[in-house]
Amino acid sequence: MAHDSPPGTDDAARARAIGEELPRATAGPPVTVRCEGVTHQYGDDSSGLRSASSRSVTALRDVSFEAHAGEVVGLVGPSGSGKSTVLHVVGGLLEPSEGTVVVLDTDLTALSPAERTRLRRDHIGFVFQQFHLLPSLSARDNVALPLIERGVGRRERQRRAAAVLERVGLGDRLTHKPGELSGGEQQRVAIARALVTDPEIVLADEPTGELDTETGARVLELLVDVVDDRTVLVATHDERAIEVTDRVLRLLDGVVTTDAR
Repeated sequence: MAHDSPPGTDDAARARAIGEELPRATAGPPVTVRCEGVTHQYGDDSSGLRSASSRSVTALRDVSFEAHAGEVVGLVGPSGSGKSTVLHVVGGLLEPSEGTVVVLDTDLTALSPAERTRLRRDHIGFVFQQFHLLPSLSARDNVALPLIERGVGRRERQRRAAAVLERVGLGDRLTHKPGELSGGEQQRVAIARALVTDPEIVLADEPTGELDTETGARVLELLVDVVDDRTVLVATHDERAIEVTDRVLRLLDGVVTTDAR
């Protein structure tokens, strides 16, 4: 009795016979961050009783974008354009007034504050303009701080912190305190601290704001070098970011005006 061949079998056989390969479906990098119609107002008073000094300010207006694993996205714009607010919304530090924020397939707007804190702790690293290093601790101990909250033992904390400091070029500064480091070295410690938990997403808010031009350029290059398969969002008014990012979102008055690669 003759049997029907499964669909595609004849095509595959013919392709093999003449040395050709059938086209293969390729999946792109997964979407790690998705904002849809995000609007955020500071000072909003739903009671309707609002003094002149507490009028709401719209920081974001209908912002929508996606970011993928392995992608470095620059959020560029002047002060007050909404760059930092985007990072705070993506990082779960702010709940938007309207819209949806999905991070690693989780809708942040559907989570409780405690659940957002857990997601942020386990999956997101932050780099701030101000380094926020504890002056009494060594570079290694500053980097190890996020691991304490995860319950990692002291010896393993120190091992991981030393490894990531080596990666950012500070393997010979493990025991130096912040006051013994240059501004660029302190920012690299801050970057190492953001990476020590091996987060899928890194959010950098004006990481070159306290640095001179040359040092700032090196820090931007470092952020790109350590990306691997992470998603990195860099908020900056520094136009040099365009040179090292895969894509640039320009914001003005809380609105994304351009999204270009």
